[in-house]
Parts: sequence; structure tokens; C-alpha cells
Amino acid sequence: MKNHKQQGLSLTGFLMVLAVVGFALFIGMKLFPMYQEYWALKKALKSVAADDTVGNDAISIRNSLAKHFDVGYISDIQAKDIKVERSGEGTMIIADYEIRRPLIYNLDIVGKFNASEVKRSGGE
Repeated sequence: MKNHKQQGLSLTGFLMVLAVVGFALFIGMKLFPMYQEYWALKKALKSVAADDTVGNDAISIRNSLAKHFDVGYISDIQAKDIKVERSGEGTMIIADYEIRRPLIYNLDIVGKFNASEVKRSGGE
């Protein structure tokens, strides 16, 4: 009879893999809400830029964004923090912000986000 050597993952190896996967999931749980909010912000900017009922002035744009932020649960950036600038193409709506979340003890995760849309006059 031939001896077959057992192969597989030992308990120690399994625990190490479990620790690495657990840490990756922990990091993902910290990062996902930041990106989810960023995607909601981009959607709100696109919606306001395409809305013909919103004027091209900063006050109208910020008021409309504030409503979108309330509905989309966007809390890391306020409508007053949005830059509204005139450009040759129309009105630029710019969101440039940073989010800092605690990770472990004195370590933080920092996310820098930048989104912009052009609101053309006449809804072009």
C-alpha cells in the first residue's frame, strides 16, 4: 500500500487567511460608504446640470443641490461648499472635497474626491 501525504490548509494557515480576509472586509466597510456618497454626489450634479428649471446662477444651483443632497443622504459635503463658476461652455459646478474616517487607533482613511459638471444655458 502506498502512503498518501495529506495536503491542505492547517488551522494556523486558515486563521491567517481568515485574518487577512477579515481585514480587507473591514477596510472595504470603511471605504464603501465614502464612494457610495461620491456616486450619489455625481448623480446629483448631473441631474442639476441637466435640469432646465434650475437657473444658471449660483443660488439656484446650490438650492437645487441642497434638495438632492437631502434626498440622496449626502452629508459629507454641503451645497454651500460647491463651487459655481462661469466658463465658455456654460456654468461649471465643481465639488472638490476630502473625507477623513477613523480606521484603527490613530490611523485614518482619507478620500479625496473631485466631481464636476457643466450646466449649459438652454439645456443643450
